[in-house]
Amino acid sequence: MNITRKIISSHMVSGSMKAGSEVGLRIDQTLTQDATGTMAYLQFEAMGVKKVRTKLSVSYVDHNTLQTGFENADDHRFLQSIAEKYGIYFSPAGNGICHQLHLERFGVPGQTLIGSDSHTPTAGGLGMLSFGAGGLDVACAMAGEPFYITMPKVVKVNLTGRLRPWVSAKDIILELLRRLSVKGGRGKVFEFAGPGVLTLSVPERATITNMGTELGATTSIFPSDNITKAFLKQQKREKSWKEIVPSKDAEYDEVIEIDLNALEPLIALPHSPDNVRTVKAVEDTPVNQVAIGSCTNSSLADLLLVSKTLKNKKINKNVSLVISPGSRQVVTMLAKSGALSDLIASGARILENSCGPCIGMGQSPSSGAVSLRTFNRNFEGRSGTKDAKVYLCSPEVAVAAALFGKITLPSKIGAKPKVKLPAKLDIDEKMFFAPSKNPGKTEILRGPNIKPLPVFEPLPEKFSAGVVLMVGDNITTDHIMPAGSKILPLRSNLPAISEYAFSAVDREFVSRAKASGSGVIAAGENYGQGSSREHAALAPRYLGVRAVIAKSFARIHLANLINFGIIPFTFKTASDYDKLSLGDRIEINSAAKALGGGSNELSALVRSADGSLKYEMALNFDLTQRQKSIIFAGGLLNWIKSGSKNASE
Repeated sequence: MNITRKIISSHMVSGSMKAGSEVGLRIDQTLTQDATGTMAYLQFEAMGVKKVRTKLSVSYVDHNTLQTGFENADDHRFLQSIAEKYGIYFSPAGNGICHQLHLERFGVPGQTLIGSDSHTPTAGGLGMLSFGAGGLDVACAMAGEPFYITMPKVVKVNLTGRLRPWVSAKDIILELLRRLSVKGGRGKVFEFAGPGVLTLSVPERATITNMGTELGATTSIFPSDNITKAFLKQQKREKSWKEIVPSKDAEYDEVIEIDLNALEPLIALPHSPDNVRTVKAVEDTPVNQVAIGSCTNSSLADLLLVSKTLKNKKINKNVSLVISPGSRQVVTMLAKSGALSDLIASGARILENSCGPCIGMGQSPSSGAVSLRTFNRNFEGRSGTKDAKVYLCSPEVAVAAALFGKITLPSKIGAKPKVKLPAKLDIDEKMFFAPSKNPGKTEILRGPNIKPLPVFEPLPEKFSAGVVLMVGDNITTDHIMPAGSKILPLRSNLPAISEYAFSAVDREFVSRAKASGSGVIAAGENYGQGSSREHAALAPRYLGVRAVIAKSFARIHLANLINFGIIPFTFKTASDYDKLSLGDRIEINSAAKALGGGSNELSALVRSADGSLKYEMALNFDLTQRQKSIIFAGGLLNWIKSGSKNASE
């Protein structure tokens, strides 16, 4: 077997490893971050479980660290008290970015991990089978429930050769995005193999698995080998290592060949991670801002390279350079080596160890600015500046732009500095707080911004809903529920944050959805790509949306829609999308019967706003019986609490 199937087979509690079948997996570890964690822990509380049932669960604070009001600080206090009470480790603000920290302190090869952040597959760089998921799925895993996926195809990415100077791991994943697009990984796991794997460190591997999410992949994974062992030994966690490699006769559904020798520096142009060009093709484009960091490129190796390149140099006067270290360990080692001083002396601004500008939490570019970022997403407006032009690139390309003030081949700097990691790293776990030994005495601290979970009604017998929004292809969760410093603090206040749903797309959506009472959204291909934020399903559901009809869905958002009782239909005939208009009404008689039958197809009547019949439309709903039962119940939490789950089993 390949690595993916080995780990799935050892964790499978239900289903079949036949591609396209639903598989239930036992989850060893979970992680949350603060932007999604508050809601996830409110959901976990509602299940009535006294303690997490995983081997390890960690709550990280890394997104909402910019405390412009009481809301974020209140949420952090809530998260810490919840962690103490329910057996969860807590990492406070300033400790670092969840994915970097999980690599350093907690990741275990061969185990399963799900996290309420879409870039949880970063841990695949260690040989973990790790998935991004909605907060409710993570809450269920903490309660001991299986995590369900559609059995993916496994794609072997065969790496040969060695990267040339100034070409990096970031260029490997950008090359995959260039070839396959943001839709090219749907239903697939990318498993990296071949002699080129042996030339890549764990941080380099993690950069690749991190951005495998941008392919729409289920996850990405590398073998756990001697390079993995060396990384864990350096972190004083060698006991966590085990070898996990594919069998010699391992089979794959597809094979992609990448010759590392042939790669050159690449860059993703606005406004999509797959809009990839060579750096040479866009050279001399003036640059206003450079941001280095995020969960993709904030490792010690990345920042040592940046520091060595900037040593005894000054950044261009027209560029603002900001740097976000990935963890306390990274910034401590930078300080001890003198690298931090070199960064500061160059004119760089050192930010907190957090997601920061990647999630739109500060450092928004100036109007119309070109911003080069070592991040993983460059969706329009995500930076906080609607008309900014955000490019994605490697630290090598980013630091060249900071020096020259324009997009420049990094080879023009000169010889690439050699980076050698310290023989010993500082290991300090004092800022990871263990759960209480007396959980009964722990008080849960709730601020006024934390609102109770809403109660959603089951699916009505007759489905009748108005078309309240029509959108095109590749609508992201940033389009559906924006982030940024103004909106993120409302993640624990559903009534307040729902007012911003689709605000970047259609400012009338909220009032239209409320007026309709029951709504439908019509969409194109790959609806819901991007982050795991379940608020992108939760807020529309709160506003009355009961179905989304799309040409296709992104994996995590599809699961989130089901979890909150929103029916994910697909058009049987794609041209039916063009026949719909805002204000049309979709009707399905005997909805539960139609959805619950043996067929995954039904007919719906489409009526104009005046009530006249326009046409009959065929809809597909390729759902398992478990997923249908969740929708009938009005959502996953209802399904679990009502005992429907036990009845279905």
